[in-house]
Amino acid sequence: MRITPLLCALLLGAAALVHADGASDNLFDNVRRVPAPGIAVPEPTRAELLAGADALGRKIDTLRPGYKSSATKTDMLADVEIFYNAVRYALKYNEFYNAREFDAARNLLRIGNQRADAAAAGKTPWAEDTGLVVRGYKSKIDGSVQPYGLVIPATYHATDKSQPLQNLSLWFHGRGETLTELSFLNDRMRSRGDFTPDDTIVLHLYGRYCNANKFAGEVDAFEAMDAVKRHYRIDNNRIAERGFSMGGAAAWQFGTHFAGDWAAIAPGAGFSESPDFLKVYQNDPVKPTWFEEKLWHIYDSTHYAVNLFNCPTIAYSGEIDGQRQAAVMMEKALAEEGMTLTHIIGPKTGHAYEPTAKKEVAAKVDAAVAAGRDAIPSKIRFTTWTLRYNRMKWIQVDRLEKHWTRARLDADTSPSGLAVKTRNVAAFSILMPKHDDTSATKDAPFQPDQRILVTVDGQNLPATVRYASNDGTWKASFQKAGSRWETARPERAQGVHKVHGLQGPIDDAFMDSFIMVRPTGTAMNPKVGAWAAAEMNHAVDHWRRTYRGEAIVKDDTSVTAQDIANSSLVLWGDPESNAILKKIAARMPLGWDKAGVHVGKNVFAADHHAPVLIFPNPLNPRRYIVINSGFTFREFDYLNNARQNAKLPDWAVVDIDTPPSSRWPGAIVDAGFFDEQWKWTEDRGK
Repeated sequence: MRITPLLCALLLGAAALVHADGASDNLFDNVRRVPAPGIAVPEPTRAELLAGADALGRKIDTLRPGYKSSATKTDMLADVEIFYNAVRYALKYNEFYNAREFDAARNLLRIGNQRADAAAAGKTPWAEDTGLVVRGYKSKIDGSVQPYGLVIPATYHATDKSQPLQNLSLWFHGRGETLTELSFLNDRMRSRGDFTPDDTIVLHLYGRYCNANKFAGEVDAFEAMDAVKRHYRIDNNRIAERGFSMGGAAAWQFGTHFAGDWAAIAPGAGFSESPDFLKVYQNDPVKPTWFEEKLWHIYDSTHYAVNLFNCPTIAYSGEIDGQRQAAVMMEKALAEEGMTLTHIIGPKTGHAYEPTAKKEVAAKVDAAVAAGRDAIPSKIRFTTWTLRYNRMKWIQVDRLEKHWTRARLDADTSPSGLAVKTRNVAAFSILMPKHDDTSATKDAPFQPDQRILVTVDGQNLPATVRYASNDGTWKASFQKAGSRWETARPERAQGVHKVHGLQGPIDDAFMDSFIMVRPTGTAMNPKVGAWAAAEMNHAVDHWRRTYRGEAIVKDDTSVTAQDIANSSLVLWGDPESNAILKKIAARMPLGWDKAGVHVGKNVFAADHHAPVLIFPNPLNPRRYIVINSGFTFREFDYLNNARQNAKLPDWAVVDIDTPPSSRWPGAIVDAGFFDEQWKWTEDRGK
């Protein structure tokens, strides 16, 4: 569908009705704080809550030794810690937003103490509760404890292992700049939410606050879902995901990027891409750099529309809602693939669910979930732009010919084999289970030890189907050698390549365990040293604000072999001030010494330039090194979730004579992506 001037006018008019961010939020030199400062807390109330939080914290410390022997035990401790953190953070970071939250904090401390006392007696009764339940998990990213909410059916009995597997429904919440841990837990103990289908556990995601479940917010969904699966019996073929407004954007994102995981998706409103949404809804004169435009390929769902080929999708929009634009854009993207979107529209409705349309959405999702996900479809249509998103059902893309250019892989089965067509794919694997992964209701199309023909781009490659005894999966890998395909071993090719989870850009490092490494030496240039120190403080502060964790910070002299093995290292300073950076300086893809920053044939003066970059750690190539950068979007981008995208590519050179702003760490005088072998290239956007 083409967006006509009339439709644009309708969307813009409706945007005002749903309180869109105003024109003032398009001014990057005058940015309001997100989250905003809270209200003043009366001193007696502060003292009371602080004493209560401290007392609960001491109880948790006594429990800790007995609750870290397994992931399940760690979860049980997290189920207590969420109450402690909710009150502690609200006090520490000035995040009480109304006086009613003082009583909410008292209630959270009360429940936290009840759980702590039960845990001290070796009991966890809340793990068997039905109805509204709040729980937590410890994140692999920063060791923080993150909350989530559940709606458990009254018919579910956690201790009864004989009952049927449960359906699971994920709910992504809307934008809420005051949605602290405290208010989230309070809400989740009082409200069941918009959709509570029968015989279904509903998972309400916190998503690390208000970031549209991007980056660490994306990881939150899978970490929370894994925690739920540790404690409840879930049918992996009957998982649906939904959301509305900002949550609708998340539903589009998860639907298109992980389409193989869901029995159905149901996005409501939100946004499905950034540039058009910001122009139509936000009236933002979007003027991206060439690398920002490429980086839209990370999260713009329109670029991944064909992935919904095997995923039932039920979109909802209010007829006069400005955010109807999201489904309009997806309709257009799907039409280009010969696909049609099921789009339910609430008549004469703005930014809300219309009751009759809501029932229709629920009925269609329920029907799709009842049918179940097809884990082993005969046809796969898959596209990606980055190896961060490399899997669709039983197909996995292992290497690309070039990142940020569309890759495509279509696969079709027949009784005698597979036909695969590729574009911009350098290596891929077949990971076909013998049966679907939970209820074993469907078999794979091939028998054990069957000889089949795998045809890749017209080239025939004979293969034998052998299902592994440990997980019942047939694994076969193929790679390009020049223009010809050949069978390959599934392990990584020799040398360093961009692979899943090690493909950049800078922001990718903050989707797994990382440590901020503070320099203890003397900088080559005091001005650059001061800039790096200020940027590190900014990164630590804004990690807390945006992703609700407390970043792990260590001196360069305190980093251990275990840290290097298990975490990406974010190195601040320069090769003289940071001991680890000094150790690896000669192995960096960009040069940096007292003469300057060396990029190809260019040298940028050392007294006012610094590099920021990401690349595999030479001390452990399975983890990243990041130099002088946190996540790359800044304060201006907090004001509209569609702006919260990666802003810098794999590397950039910063002129620090231009002070940091709400958009950039200084003036970006050069930037680019490394090639597929993590080497510098002169390519600047072609």
